[in-house]
Amino acid sequence: MNVNIPQLADTLFERTANSSWVVVFKALITTHHLMMYGNERFIQYLASRNTLFNLNNFLDKSAMQGYDMSTFIRRYSRYLNEKALSYRLVAVDFTKMKRGIDGVMRTMNTEKLIKTLPIIQNQLDALLDFEANPNELTNGVINAAFMLLFKDSIRLFAAYNEGVINLLEKYFDMKKNQCKEALDIYKKFLYRMTKLSEFLKVAEQVGIDQGDIPDLTQAPSSLLEALEQHLASLEGKKTKELSAATRASTLSSAVSTLSNTGMSFSRMDEKEKQQALEEEQARLQSLKEQRLKEIGMHTPSVSPSTQSGGSANISNALDLFSTPAAAPSTNRHPERHPQATVDVEGVQPPAAPMAFPMTSPQVPVYGMVPPQMGAVPMMAPQPMMFNQQVLRPTNPFAPVPGAQIKADISVLILCLPDGRAWCFQFVTKVCEVKGEQSETKCGLGPGVVE
Repeated sequence: MNVNIPQLADTLFERTANSSWVVVFKALITTHHLMMYGNERFIQYLASRNTLFNLNNFLDKSAMQGYDMSTFIRRYSRYLNEKALSYRLVAVDFTKMKRGIDGVMRTMNTEKLIKTLPIIQNQLDALLDFEANPNELTNGVINAAFMLLFKDSIRLFAAYNEGVINLLEKYFDMKKNQCKEALDIYKKFLYRMTKLSEFLKVAEQVGIDQGDIPDLTQAPSSLLEALEQHLASLEGKKTKELSAATRASTLSSAVSTLSNTGMSFSRMDEKEKQQALEEEQARLQSLKEQRLKEIGMHTPSVSPSTQSGGSANISNALDLFSTPAAAPSTNRHPERHPQATVDVEGVQPPAAPMAFPMTSPQVPVYGMVPPQMGAVPMMAPQPMMFNQQVLRPTNPFAPVPGAQIKADISVLILCLPDGRAWCFQFVTKVCEVKGEQSETKCGLGPGVVE
């Protein structure tokens, strides 16, 4: 079924109104999956809505497990709302933006950077608030949600880490107010790094390969002291001023440590992308093989007898107007000759005679000519036109008073494959009326000769 994005989103929102925690949780997981891997227009539509998931009071009392799962549903819905809100504020998905030295966060100017990093912090806070212990991940539904959160956490923190690196590189050139905001952002960054390490430990305990978990290395504590001393000096407080060389060395060491952390997150992201591509290729190959099998099952086999029969039919169709050198006659009335001059006064017409005065030199052929004509030679058509206008009676063979009629009858018999034959009769009638001769030509319609 093909539906547009608003209808799809509305359907998912309707599912979240269900009282069962399983139905609601699966609707949230489907929404999250579409936000991550679906078309960007889906998250754009969610960001344009005034209201999203309102599940702050959701509670499933139908089963004992419903109480525990309802808590995670409320937390999960808050994260999805925050993810859509972040897109509305910056018009970009942080988990999909370009990263690296020339990435979006590394090349952002100071003012925009100070406004953007708190938005990433809020989204990361909503993600880490899921707070699931290994003992609580007891079913496939919550495990699917946790895996999606795990993948989002790696990409989101990678963007967050690059923004902080850019912030530190510009810190000592900022104004006093900007330095104050930047120092607060960095302190929160250190706190979230600690919470993320706990989240990753849970991921390792539930079965995620340790090689898929990036390494988190915090910057040296001397960097925080250098940042605080620089801010104090800008505020006019008396502090111990660090030399420029010491400050530069501390900053370089911190940036190098955070860069290694960022590279570790980027490698995990690239590895996941490669795995996704391989899975997609395997799935496409499986579908291709299945389709080829279905086509092979529905293709009819052609037997040699059918091929020979088809060749014979083609040969007969090509030899339609040719005269065989020697072929047995299939005419069922050998006593009739192609041409005969008879007195038609006593001749009875066929059961349903039809007269067709012709105004064209073409001989009428009624019905389709069968592809297999037998060996009866076909006569060349003769022109059948009235030389003069005469008042014809209903029966063309009836004698005209005071006149003697003679006629030349031309007969053409076409044999059909089922044993019947079509008979075409052409009569050339010579009338003598009052000592004058007139010639009339007419054609009788085809009659079936058994």
